[in-house]
Amino acid sequence: MKFSLLLILFFLFTLASNAQKVFSVEYQSQAEVKVFVVKYESQADLKVFKVKYQSQANDNEGKWFFTQYQSQAEKKIYFVKYESQADLKIFFVQYESQAGWKTQSKKHLFY
Repeated sequence: MKFSLLLILFFLFTLASNAQKVFSVEYQSQAEVKVFVVKYESQADLKVFKVKYQSQANDNEGKWFFTQYQSQAEKKIYFVKYESQADLKIFFVQYESQAGWKTQSKKHLFY
């Protein structure tokens, strides 16, 4: 009984977790999301703040933790050269409070 309850809780937690732990892959074919970094904040779909600790990246609000290993990541991303190749355009912000989605229709990419 305890085991099945723990299994259910683990499964629900896994479904509820939002992918903000990312790993930058070497090849485009390995990526789940192709990302382009724009020059100006106004061009971005998502404003991203890089957090220092994994525990700070637990919601889908643009706070990313870059993992050391691919197996630790919830999403594998690839930085493309050209904007037209991207699924998502991002802008790196200086402050945590600036992070967030500007284009809500792309939010599903990190669930």
